[in-house]
Amino acid sequence: MTDVGTLHAPMKVEFDYTRSLGPTLSEFMTGLKRRQILGGKLADGTVAVPPPEFDPQTYDPITELVPVGSEGVVQSWVWVPEPVPGQPLDKPFAFAQIVLDGTDRPLLHAVAVEAPDQIATGQRVRAVWAEETVGAITDIRWFEPEGDGPATVPGPEGEAVNGIIAPVNLSYDYAASPEESKFFRGLADGKLIGQRCPVCEKVYVPPRGACPVDGVPTTDEVEVADRGTVTTFCIVNVPFTGQQIPIPYVSAYVLLDGADIAFLHLILGIDAADVRMGLRVKAVWKPRDEWGTTIANISHFEPTGEPDADFETYKVHL
Repeated sequence: MTDVGTLHAPMKVEFDYTRSLGPTLSEFMTGLKRRQILGGKLADGTVAVPPPEFDPQTYDPITELVPVGSEGVVQSWVWVPEPVPGQPLDKPFAFAQIVLDGTDRPLLHAVAVEAPDQIATGQRVRAVWAEETVGAITDIRWFEPEGDGPATVPGPEGEAVNGIIAPVNLSYDYAASPEESKFFRGLADGKLIGQRCPVCEKVYVPPRGACPVDGVPTTDEVEVADRGTVTTFCIVNVPFTGQQIPIPYVSAYVLLDGADIAFLHLILGIDAADVRMGLRVKAVWKPRDEWGTTIANISHFEPTGEPDADFETYKVHL
């Protein structure tokens, strides 16, 4: 197989992280919902925003929160010429450490100015609130230079905020190793390509580039079968956001014939309660016109109908 360079692919990991706030941050977030900023009073008499849950000196819980101003002074700043998705503004702006009136420690937030010569250390700024506040730090949309803007209108009382949902979003470019690139290109040809260690002769699928046992490069390419044995498995019974397969279903480690390490895939075509260690399974490939350089070319594995494998044949691969 000719190597024409390594493969790259955009990757995106995203999920909603749900967090219970506890008494201190619950009171702080409830204040934001009401367009009020609360600072935590520390043991040394200073006030911090956001309030820490525990005092950094005594480690005691922070129990006293006090109202502070929604205006303050820029302590330091940095210019953001090219905002990325998810930042407070979609045009150039500044991130600044802002010491709010009545506080002693800075709050990091955005300042909406059009050029870096419009912000300076020591400059006074004021909070710009969202039209609809929900109890999140984004209730303060950004800060702007202090002027004759409208006065802050109190937000709704509503219920206390006891938890938040924080979206986690990570986008990056994944560069496969030369060995992985050969594996992925093999998938585009309907093949499963591994590599063999020249010392212990173990075959790794997908290839690892180096044998974890002997620490030497795995140089010999080996094509293995698209059928194998279930070694261990998990029955998924808990629904989750974005779920596409009806529960219950099974994720299992399949030891392909000719390989010495199992890899994770989906088991279908059998009742989840009947999946077991030693079950012989085969790959079910998607239609060829849907193939790419991805493991998703294999839709799932399903039973072959063969007798179960003897435990002795896979016990060292669990």
